[in-house]
Amino acid sequence: MEKQEMMGLVDQGLMLPLMEAFYTIQGEGYHKGTAAYFIRVGGCDVGCHWCDVKESWDAEKHPPTAIDHIISEATRYSDTIVITGGEPLTWDMAPLTEGLRGSGLKTHIETSGAFPLTGTWDWICLSPKKAKPPVGDIHQRAHELKVIVYNRHDLVFAEEHASKVGPDCILYLQPEWSVREKVTPLIVDYVMAHPKWRVSLQTHKYLNIP
Repeated sequence: MEKQEMMGLVDQGLMLPLMEAFYTIQGEGYHKGTAAYFIRVGGCDVGCHWCDVKESWDAEKHPPTAIDHIISEATRYSDTIVITGGEPLTWDMAPLTEGLRGSGLKTHIETSGAFPLTGTWDWICLSPKKAKPPVGDIHQRAHELKVIVYNRHDLVFAEEHASKVGPDCILYLQPEWSVREKVTPLIVDYVMAHPKWRVSLQTHKYLNIP
C-alpha cells in the first residue's frame, strides 16, 4: 500500500498509528484494580513536560495498523477496552469504537480533550492539560475528571475544570509521579478539606505492571 493511500485511511480512522496494545490492570481513577485491554495510539502535540510516554508523541514512529486487526486482537482479552495515547482524539475514533462495540466490548477513553470528541464511549476520562485545553462539550460528557497535580497551582486549575463538568462526574486529583512524595500530602489535605474530590494514585507503578 502506498504511503499516500495509507495516510488517507489514517485520516478516516480506518488505520491508526498503533504504538502498543496490552492486557493489564487499570491503575488509575474509577476503574482501578480491574482488568482491561489498553490500546495506545501514537500522536500527541499537547507536550506535557512530565509525560512518561513521550515516545508516543511522534505518530510517524508508529506503524499505521488496520482497525480490523486492532479489534480482532482486543476480542482475545478483556471486555473492557481503554483507548489511550498519546492523544487518541488526534484521530477519528468513530470506526474503531463502532467495531469494538459491535464485538460486544466496552469502550473507555483517556483524553486531554484537546481535539473534538469522536467515537462512542461507555466511559470518558477527561484529563485536561494547561498547554492545550479541552474543546467542545467534553466537560459535560465526561464521566471522570482526573487532574494531574505537579504543583499547588494545579489545584486552582482543577477547580476551574470541575466547575465545567456535569453533576455526576467523579473528580480525581492525581500526583504527578516524579514529585509524588512532595505533592501527595498536599492532595490529601486538599481532598479532606474539599471532599467532592478523590485521590487517584498510579497503582500500576506501585505494582510494577504496565
